[in-house]
Amino acid sequence: MVNVAILGFGVVGSGVAEVLAGHEDSIARKADGLIQLKYILDVREFPGSPFAECFVKDFAVIEQDPEVDIVVETIGGADMALDFTRRALAAGKNVVTSNKELVATHGYELTQLAMEKGVCYLFEASVGGGIPIIRPLSQCLAANEILEIYGILNGTTNYILTRMIRGGLSFETALKEAQDNGYAERDPSADVEGHDACRKICILAAIAFGRHIYPDQVPTEGITGITLADVDYADGVGKKIKLLGRAIRRKDGTVCAYVAPHLVDSNDPLSGVEDVFNAISVQGDAIGDVMFYGRGAGKLPTASAVVADVIDVAKNMGHRKAMCWEPGGKDAVRGTDQLASHWYVRAGVAAETLRAALGGKLLARRGSGEGEAACITNESLTRVELDEKIAGLNPLSVIRVLN
Repeated sequence: MVNVAILGFGVVGSGVAEVLAGHEDSIARKADGLIQLKYILDVREFPGSPFAECFVKDFAVIEQDPEVDIVVETIGGADMALDFTRRALAAGKNVVTSNKELVATHGYELTQLAMEKGVCYLFEASVGGGIPIIRPLSQCLAANEILEIYGILNGTTNYILTRMIRGGLSFETALKEAQDNGYAERDPSADVEGHDACRKICILAAIAFGRHIYPDQVPTEGITGITLADVDYADGVGKKIKLLGRAIRRKDGTVCAYVAPHLVDSNDPLSGVEDVFNAISVQGDAIGDVMFYGRGAGKLPTASAVVADVIDVAKNMGHRKAMCWEPGGKDAVRGTDQLASHWYVRAGVAAETLRAALGGKLLARRGSGEGEAACITNESLTRVELDEKIAGLNPLSVIRVLN
């Protein structure tokens, strides 16, 4: 029998408990033995819960119980969760988590600690929720040299952009709708400012390219500046605006990683990914392009990925499964200033002024005034080169076009 303790009984933690209890027989078959929920750590009271007898308030109870084999961390954040994870690993317990902030910030340290203690630290649910991506990237695509990873990594922002595109809603109205539907938090900044996607692309980049990439090394831009004017201009040339996380291996082995809105062509599969769905595209030198698609968040989809890691640990109990990479540093990354692409530019100037500066294709939309113009550059430019060309033109929106 394998005993599990869950840290945190929020959305994901309660989902993990439900999946473990509701699929007990099938999980036992897949894990080659019974998996039993022994503890749930939470400071709150849950008197009506079917798991009431499992609750404890002191982590030391879990830490010091030699019968606890796997700790599932679903607290979130990088403070208390970091302390508990360190202590669990140091006590020789396997840890499974959905905590993207913790893995993105402290993943190198924690995987090293797990290696030293001969246990597992797994985090399939930290990037794609219910979408399998960590294991395929580290195992199924292991024969490839990964060249690039990019995709829609945040369901909340994708829902907001979908409602702006499909429903003609302003950003503010679409955000309010997302909050009312439970897709966005009361404080949505982690989503709409791109921090959630940033943490996820850091984790993917570390696994794909072998060095830790820290969130503060990744230039991050959200969608708060996207307007319906931008949506309309993009639609006029058969493109949609998507928030993408992107990591590219450079020829010198360094990584260029960033998060920003992009104009995506309607022929690209990413343009059809709507609402709260996510999609991650991986380019390998042998396999070419592959894409992973599905619900990137939610109680049961995320719990599904967490429990899959629990089963993986249980089946290989006593045999550590390595998931590690080299330490990060300033030499691991390169900035985006020299990453060339075509650009969409909307500026508060006359159309001919913008055309003269950029030489690109002018775009049209209904309702645009004489003092506004937009275009897509004909040539591929770095951001430094672009800024030189649009200096003094009162740029209102500057968005990369996905090549």
